Amino acid sequence: MKPIVLVIINDIDLTEALLTCAKKEVPEVEWVLPTHPLANQAKVAACWYPPSSLLSDFPNLKCLHSVGAGDDNIGSLLKSDLNISRIVDHEQKIGMLEYVLWGVLYYQRDMDKYHQDKMLTRWQPLPQRSAKHINIGVLGLGEIGSYVASKLADMGYQVHGWSRTVKEINGVISHHGKEALPELLEGLDILINLLPLNTETVGILNKDLLSLLPTKAALIHCGRGDHLIEEDLEELLTNNLLRGAILDVFSTEPLSNESNLFSMDKVFITPHIAS
Repeated sequence: MKPIVLVIINDIDLTEALLTCAKKEVPEVEWVLPTHPLANQAKVAACWYPPSSLLSDFPNLKCLHSVGAGDDNIGSLLKSDLNISRIVDHEQKIGMLEYVLWGVLYYQRDMDKYHQDKMLTRWQPLPQRSAKHINIGVLGLGEIGSYVASKLADMGYQVHGWSRTVKEINGVISHHGKEALPELLEGLDILINLLPLNTETVGILNKDLLSLLPTKAALIHCGRGDHLIEEDLEELLTNNLLRGAILDVFSTEPLSNESNLFSMDKVFITPHIAS
């Protein structure tokens, strides 16, 4: 009998796409939905925001596998005794680096200012800054954050990284623990958020934290939508207390047409496509 994997995802299109690919690429596995007669025999579940009742509904499960790079979508089930796994994809790390590097260059080469000059029909060349003059902070030094931080350091940027626990990355000045956040933020030109989402990081990008950045600093936010208090960012940008922000993730997606962020000149929005 084939091993059985329960597919339980809160998105119909994603479910259909995953099943189509899985059945073609791994035919030696029986891929089943919750309504399938064999679902109760599954020991592994491929998940994306599964219901909290998953373990009581399917008591034979031994492992939950997140179909994304993070495991925050599993929610309270993380506290269970089950094994938890997630996707680590090198191509995804490369994609995130490309997105972040574009954002860094956007501010390093003053493209935000040139865009404003264009709107004002103003011709005003600005001094060009090299990588060694750009101070970057990376929040989150997991698989993706560590990769992005190390590659930026290899390019000559002055890179600081922050994580909950001690991390050692060649070329990166590491900080850890909440008490180290003010030191990290001081003097930055660009803050990049690549944190995982958990109870400790929900709302971490708030007015108190972002106010510790210099007014010249910009935010590149491609972690999770719930990291950012959008109203706090709007206030800081309106009062010229931050240079700008590139935002790829939001608490509610798609972002509402009525969001003030759409109309803010200092905000560049992308529709959750960083990687």
